[in-house]
Amino acid sequence: QVTLHAGAELDAHRVNQYALTLRATCPGEGGGEERLFVQVTAGQVLRCDGGGARAGGDVVQVLGGGAPQTPLYAVLPQPLGGLRGGGGCPRLLVSLQFRLINHDTPLTLTHQGLVLAPASGFDPSKDDQMFRLEIGGGDRHGHNCSGALRVEVLPWGGGRVTFLEPQQAVTVGGGAGPLEVVTQVYASGDNVRYAILAPTAPALFTIDEVTGEIRSTRQLEVAHARLLVRAYNALHPADHATTMLNIRGGGTDQWAPSCIPALSVSQVPETVSPGSTLVTLRCTDPTSTKGCLSYALEGPPASCSRFRMEGPQLQVNTTLDYDSEAVAAVGFQFTVTIVVTAGGQPPRSTRVPVLVTVMPVNEFTPACPNGATFTVLETAAFGSTVGRVAGTDRDYPLDSLEYSLEGGSGPVQPFSIDTHTGEIRVVGPLDYQRQRSYRLTVRLTDTRNDLNPAKRRSRLCDVAVHLQAVPDQVPVCTPEVQEMWITARPGGRQPVTRLACQGRPDGTTLAYTIAGGNEDGCFQLEGNTLFYLSGDLAEPRTFTLLVEVWGGPSIPRRSTVVALVVHVNPRSTTVTPSTTTWRMVLRKEPLVVVRTEAAWHPPAWFVAVLTVSGTLLLAALGCVARSLLYR
Repeated sequence: QVTLHAGAELDAHRVNQYALTLRATCPGEGGGEERLFVQVTAGQVLRCDGGGARAGGDVVQVLGGGAPQTPLYAVLPQPLGGLRGGGGCPRLLVSLQFRLINHDTPLTLTHQGLVLAPASGFDPSKDDQMFRLEIGGGDRHGHNCSGALRVEVLPWGGGRVTFLEPQQAVTVGGGAGPLEVVTQVYASGDNVRYAILAPTAPALFTIDEVTGEIRSTRQLEVAHARLLVRAYNALHPADHATTMLNIRGGGTDQWAPSCIPALSVSQVPETVSPGSTLVTLRCTDPTSTKGCLSYALEGPPASCSRFRMEGPQLQVNTTLDYDSEAVAAVGFQFTVTIVVTAGGQPPRSTRVPVLVTVMPVNEFTPACPNGATFTVLETAAFGSTVGRVAGTDRDYPLDSLEYSLEGGSGPVQPFSIDTHTGEIRVVGPLDYQRQRSYRLTVRLTDTRNDLNPAKRRSRLCDVAVHLQAVPDQVPVCTPEVQEMWITARPGGRQPVTRLACQGRPDGTTLAYTIAGGNEDGCFQLEGNTLFYLSGDLAEPRTFTLLVEVWGGPSIPRRSTVVALVVHVNPRSTTVTPSTTTWRMVLRKEPLVVVRTEAAWHPPAWFVAVLTVSGTLLLAALGCVARSLLYR
């Protein structure tokens, strides 16, 4: 295999052909030589005119303290189409694809030609580090170029992580509450992070790993505490330093009131009535035996308006409706702080954080929609949507309902309902003649409205589904009149013809029957196929059959009649042609005769009135005639 050298450059205008002499030898045997001619043609090529084409490749120097995956080098395009290297912020050439030829290096190369630092960073404990990379590039036309890169890692001279003071003394008030800032530590260095090494239990303090702020996790009641804090380089954890903090209680806050509990967390149902007590504080003033303490609330207005203080008791001020938008906006949690203040100069106070979580209660029963009546065609296909039952529920989350069909789906009620959406679908055959409407009972059951699943509420809703009749179409057969010749074969039965008829668009199966002309029973219909039952036939015979075709169980039945003229010849009789011959008769348009008969059917009351009026009229005429005769 003959390959091109990594640093080679081809120029057809300077050298357009190379002659290589190849020699092959085997141990103990003679060798042979062959010449290989390599022709170089001019074209659009990739030219390595940058430093990557120099002997030994390009050289880049980086500091060993860099972050992992830091860009170190980028292969950039030359104006003449070549490749060159560059450091700093890379400009990528998206039309080229780059690859790393050698893989014995922790450095990585992207397809866009970006050389990245190792995933774990450079080892700062090593002073001299050097990595060599062989880089190849190519475009979509098959042109390629290659070069070498040497990365030299310089000793990292960055500042090490150090604390200015190995020990620090901090004085805080004895009344410092939970999550209050006690102090802040600072260490010099790069990428500094902080952590508390001791004590691990009890965890009286917490530290922000970025800023170094130390906060208390509870009410400070201890007189002295020692913390061992470590600062370290996030990229090189081996570079670290420690300091000891001596925290002492002092100041006027050490005589602040003491309260039990120091932190209150409670859960209350949304139906809790105003005036209910949530927590009762037991507070003492170490400087006075009279216990003259004042209590007040502070915090967000949306939370403070929900509660009030009656002495040391925290009570509900207004309703805590879980189903309201205001309660949902705060995440169903209220946070307030009880400020307990003792008299004197200056005033001494203690803060007790309070967290109240409102729990849902299933208060309302689902409501049925008004006028749940739907209409569907009797020809609706399986899975067709009839309608949607839109139930409602005022409990939060609103309208979270499950739907079910009482009695299930089956021949009696060929419908199903979607559990989550309430959509009613067709899952069985429908027939307007057999049943014109259905009365369904849908159960609405609320979900996620109470922590206790046994307190779910449900309601039964009546849903009416009316079927819309689709008139049956008269089947159309092509042709309507057929004339055929067949030769009787002894034994068995033989097919004569197959009727081609179309019914309703929904694909309803058509029914066929021989309505006339089969008095001898010589023919039989199976579906739309007509069979001749072979028998003894002495002479040719002609049969005229009438086949009735209809679809659907409609009343009255809408059908069409196909006329079949079958000439049957005995096997011994020579008939030309001897095989079955089909002759198609042009379809004749049926002649429709319409006769209109006028008829009048008066109502019964009109007949009675007319009878009485006629009788009275005859009586009057008789009286007039009698008077005339007397005169």
